Amino acid sequence: MTVRFAAPGRINLIGEHTDYNLGFALPIALPQRTVVTFTADGTDAITVESRRADVAVRFAVGTRPGQVTGWAAYVAGVVWSMREAGHRVPGGVMSISSDVEMGSGLSSSAALECAVLGAIAAAGGIDIDKKEQARLAQRAENEYVGAPTGLLDQLASLYGEPATALLIDFRDLTVSPVAFDPQAHGLTLLLIDSRSRHDHAGGDYAALRASCERAAADLKASSLRDVWDRGHASLDAVRNPIDARRARHVLTENGRVLDFAAAIDAADFVEAGRILNASHVSMRDDFRITTEHIDLIADSAVRAGALGARMTGGGFGGCVIALVPDRRADAVAETVRRTVTAAGHPRPVITWTHAAAGAAPHG
Repeated sequence: MTVRFAAPGRINLIGEHTDYNLGFALPIALPQRTVVTFTADGTDAITVESRRADVAVRFAVGTRPGQVTGWAAYVAGVVWSMREAGHRVPGGVMSISSDVEMGSGLSSSAALECAVLGAIAAAGGIDIDKKEQARLAQRAENEYVGAPTGLLDQLASLYGEPATALLIDFRDLTVSPVAFDPQAHGLTLLLIDSRSRHDHAGGDYAALRASCERAAADLKASSLRDVWDRGHASLDAVRNPIDARRARHVLTENGRVLDFAAAIDAADFVEAGRILNASHVSMRDDFRITTEHIDLIADSAVRAGALGARMTGGGFGGCVIALVPDRRADAVAETVRRTVTAAGHPRPVITWTHAAAGAAPHG
């Protein structure tokens, strides 16, 4: 039996590094997708090939963390996670194709995990609800690959809907749709790929998460979600000033997510743009996960006429999103290209994007 399953990348409109702190975020699924074709063959191993890799990788369905590395670890991690949850995973042959750019902050890893999981479940006749799929994919990334990411990317990939943003509350894992169709209001969402790559399996992400956990412990809370509405004065109890600054970003970002969702629900895109700008400043000054390159892109977009712009993704590279009136979209894009290349950076790849459907059988 051969099945094909696709899962999208995502943009996080707002709510960065709030997921593992049990806060709020507002992502959308993207048109770009990873497609997995899987043929079960009754063996006890999976052979996987990718159009982005020169050599196929073969591993046992009984694989354990540490046995597969590189890009194929995301595939093996899903197999391991499913088996750990008690699901019978069939062996077979798998091929992967994708137009979700790797390392760009669009969550190519979650798109791959969710597509692999969907294909294996379909081939094996396994019924798993979306929240459990998200947890299984997250466990694969956390415990097999070694990247301590939250659930945002997997939930966005699984729950995405056209013209819809997803308000996620990570404390109870509720996913609430919020209408998001800027095109209907004469606006464009630009996705600006800096072409500066990052890797969540490195130490930066883990260090940030540990910093937030220390801040929560100083505040005698199980997570920063428990104190997000106390106000900034409570941060005086955080002993390390770097931890306090990062906690301030998380607390204020939670408020910005809710304010942004209210703004787009009311079609107040001027206010939404202001909130995007404030989020970028917080990531730059408090959480300190932007770069001069990324800051230049966001700043030049706003100076050229965007209502708001911010980095999206885990940080240290990747993409910027900009909310722009249609009549200014071409000019903003050209100004960003010219400004960034004049500063010696790679020419950014700029696309017009929108909210799209989530993971589903393909073809």
